[in-house]
Parts: sequence; C-alpha cells; structure tokens
Amino acid sequence: MPFLARLEQQQRIALLELGHPMKYDPRSTLLHQDEPSTHVVLILSGWTKVTHTAATGYEALLALRGPGDIVGEASAVSGRPRAATVTALGEVGAVVIDRDRFLAHLSASPATALQLLGLTADRTRASDRQRVEQGALGVRERLAILLLDLARTHGEQDPEGVRLTSGLSQHELAGSVGASREAVARLLKDLRERGIVRTGRRGLVIVRPDQLRRIGRGE
Repeated sequence: MPFLARLEQQQRIALLELGHPMKYDPRSTLLHQDEPSTHVVLILSGWTKVTHTAATGYEALLALRGPGDIVGEASAVSGRPRAATVTALGEVGAVVIDRDRFLAHLSASPATALQLLGLTADRTRASDRQRVEQGALGVRERLAILLLDLARTHGEQDPEGVRLTSGLSQHELAGSVGASREAVARLLKDLRERGIVRTGRRGLVIVRPDQLRRIGRGE
C-alpha cells in the first residue's frame, strides 16, 4: 500500500503542507545515488523507477514507485548517502519536503512515523522475497513472474491481451531480473514465437498470461 494511502486524511494534509509542488519531465532524475540526503519526495502522479548502479556499471532495477509513494525517506532517516537513483518514467507530479522539516514532523507525529515504519517493513519483505527468487529461480522463471507483476500493476486491457504501460526497456527488464539484456532479448523472442507475448511500437502485450504463470512455476 502506498505511503499516503496509509495515513489518515489530516495526517496526509499535514505532511503535504510541509513541502512544495514539483513537476518532473520524462526520464528526469528525482534523486541521485550516493548524494547526501537533502529532501524526500512524495509522488502524486506518474511513475518512477528506482535503480542502483554497481561499480562495474551494471544497473539493477530495484522497484517502481508511483502515486502515493514516498522516495528518499531511508537516507533521510539514516543520514547516509542515497542508495539508489530515482528516475521519472513519464511526467511526474510530486511534493518535495526538506529533510529537516520531514524529520521534525516525524518526531512530532508518532502516528505518521509508525506508518513509515510499516512501509519500511513491507518493502524489506518484498526485497527479501526478490532475493529468494533470484537464488531459487532461473532467468526464464523470473522474467515470467516480472511480466505478470507488471501486468497487474502497469497493465491495461488491449484487444490482443494486457498491454504493459510501464515503458521499461529490455535493459531495464534485465536489471530487474538480474540478467543481461541479451539473455532477456532471447527469452522475449522465444515468448513471441510461442505467441505468449507480442511486441511493437506501443510496447509489450501479454497475450497468454496462463502460459506465463506456468513458466513462472517452472513448468
């Protein structure tokens, strides 16, 4: 559940009044990895990707964050440099809150702080599940599970099936499943040839989700 949806109406209003509105263009950066924390961002509209770039240059897609989500809160609370980069996938509307004001508000509002703690616990659980999947499943299974998750969170009905609206590239899909872009390209080609997905200018369409579920189960 997004952070703002966890708060009571008065809590949401009080938090949003701390910041100022911002608009981000597609592919612009909201937060930079390794920079010190100066603010947090509450996303009101649009979607972003959260990525971490290793010393080798490999970029891993950690998460997608959208309306109601908060980003930058972990480094704001810990005081450590940012662990990831947050980039707008499309146009994003947000409220930016200065770090000091945000921390002071958490101290004065235990109910909001408790909801933030719950959000952190849920994100940690999701991260743990992803690590288990990375170790227990092959790239083929992980890609199938990812496409099904994207269909649920970023899918719209299409005459051919479910069209993914996240706009993620093959490179970004590869970063999410811990594989090379070439490996993901080969797997997508196989899925196309089997009639499970279709790709084109308007993005990827899942034609046979039942087959993806079978692949995700290792069948």
